[in-house]
Amino acid sequence: MCVGIPARVVELGPAGSHSAIVDVEGVRREVNTVMVDDDGLAAGEWVLLHVGFALTKIDEAEAAETLAFMRQLGSVYDEEIEAVGIELP
Repeated sequence: MCVGIPARVVELGPAGSHSAIVDVEGVRREVNTVMVDDDGLAAGEWVLLHVGFALTKIDEAEAAETLAFMRQLGSVYDEEIEAVGIELP
């Protein structure tokens, strides 16, 4: 199953780099933002992340709701986190 994981944008990369640092469950990782750059991405906003790519912007309420639902899925959530390459503490 392929799902997007909500991630909070912590820092944008240099102009034209199509990158940002995001936070997923306390773990930070650099991701590709080429698919959302035209949306005016800013630090503090939320994106759906899949395999290292920010797919779309979402609001904080949707991020919280999605994270809560994904935690209930158990192994599906764990598999998606692993696919992104994030090791949770």
